[in-house]
Amino acid sequence: MAKLSFDQRLEEFKRIRDRLVEEVGRRIIGQREVVDQMLATIFVRGHSLLVGVPGLAKTMMVRSLAGALDLAFKRIQFTPDLMPSDITGTDLVDQAPDGRREFRFVPGPLFANIVLADEINRAPPKTQSALLEAMQERQVTVGQKTYELPEPFFVIATQNPIEQEGTYPLPEAQLDRFLFCIHVPYPSAAEEERILTASGGTAAPAPILAAEEIRALQEIVLAVPVSRYVVAYATKLVRATRPGDPSAPDLVREMVDWGAGPRAGQHLILAGKAFAAMAGRAAVSTDDLRAAAVPVLRHRVATNFAAEAAGLDSVAILQRLLKEVPEPPVRRYAGVPAGAATPNA
Repeated sequence: MAKLSFDQRLEEFKRIRDRLVEEVGRRIIGQREVVDQMLATIFVRGHSLLVGVPGLAKTMMVRSLAGALDLAFKRIQFTPDLMPSDITGTDLVDQAPDGRREFRFVPGPLFANIVLADEINRAPPKTQSALLEAMQERQVTVGQKTYELPEPFFVIATQNPIEQEGTYPLPEAQLDRFLFCIHVPYPSAAEEERILTASGGTAAPAPILAAEEIRALQEIVLAVPVSRYVVAYATKLVRATRPGDPSAPDLVREMVDWGAGPRAGQHLILAGKAFAAMAGRAAVSTDDLRAAAVPVLRHRVATNFAAEAAGLDSVAILQRLLKEVPEPPVRRYAGVPAGAATPNA
């Protein structure tokens, strides 16, 4: 069989992505943007945080996506009494037939390909630290031993934005590990009518992709070229969120305490690659970065009291920045090959 060209591989990528969206849509009505962002997360080996009020089918979305992927799936309900060993696993003492005792490691629910961390902000800091190690290092440490997690490995967490009693705010270091902070909106009137009409059972999604196929798709996404021009625009956007940067507009200087770091720029480029590949395009555009900017940056920009008094949150400020921050001069990057300065995640 002839080897496919890169453009042909991208066409096949887009076809697979459309099949995945169709399968998830068998259970989930609407929420196309949310599903696309979760798929982009998987295609670049990232993690996502879903934020929305109760009753918007956040858990069902993750279950449906897991059902369309032939991967091991585990759900962890985070509670204030959840301990690190409850998610990582623990050592048990076994007695051998000859009377000797030895430790045996029993893996916890983190040993899966897709982990749904439901209501993540209800867990105490110790447990969140164990999850942070799993997200960043893709391993867990129990006692004196370290255990590798299976590949691929994704954490998709949910958080209720309106209920704060009995919760532990996520530390900034952990928030920064999430590629996307995905806002799950209310459905439209037409979508809500369809939801109420289809309140009965629906067919489960059919598995489409196995682990090896997902890894192959991830390689395609990482191979999508990024021009120096697009990298320069990503740099301008990220630096404009920092109140201490000379390029920051007055809005940021007045209403932001701290902005996004370099990892945000890396994630912005990765998200742009995923959006381009999902659309079947062989290069990242500045439009891809603008589409990814809010979910990538919203949880990395901390507003202050002045913003609160003016009724502005990080999303409103980012939307203003997208209008005010210009693209770099084209002539400066004319003739520079694509991918010449693409950062690595």
